[in-house]
Amino acid sequence: MTRLMVLGLLMMRSMSGYEIQSFLQQSRTDQWAGILPGSIYHALKKMEGEALVRVENVEQTGNRTKATYGITPEGRTEFLRLLKESFALSSVQLPTTLYTAVSFLHLLPKEETTTAIDAQIQLLKQELADMKAGQVEKEKAASIQEYILLTFENMYEHYEVQLRFLRKLRESVERMPIAASDSLTKETPSKF
Repeated sequence: MTRLMVLGLLMMRSMSGYEIQSFLQQSRTDQWAGILPGSIYHALKKMEGEALVRVENVEQTGNRTKATYGITPEGRTEFLRLLKESFALSSVQLPTTLYTAVSFLHLLPKEETTTAIDAQIQLLKQELADMKAGQVEKEKAASIQEYILLTFENMYEHYEVQLRFLRKLRESVERMPIAASDSLTKETPSKF
């Protein structure tokens, strides 16, 4: 993901690692893409070694050095390969960790379960608000193509589907008899 994002941004214009990081943070792309700041610099150095990018300019300001990177013809080829490969992968990522936890939620006391679900709901609401704020920032910077707007719409729908699931799950837990969840944790024998 980092390679594709960095090469894609360099396809638009030459940038420093800091400029890439700032763009991703300002547009909040780093949140949904899962790109950490350190991974940008690591990817740039690695891709420079692979001749996918090259340093076009170096500026020295005090103790800081700013390298501006440009994409090479090999980098363009790699970008197109990664882009095509991305469309071939499944675009649905299931929350497998959550699903696994749900499989065993009857082993947690009801109050702890509802508290955990409430925390997950709040987390997703905050992430959704951050995504929407990111769209606003992108719209301030430039006009957004229709396919990007469709991407935002799709992300929002994913969040809404997950929030609906969590609300229904919470309601289901509320209907569980107290003994079904609370007594199991007390009666589970220790293996040690």
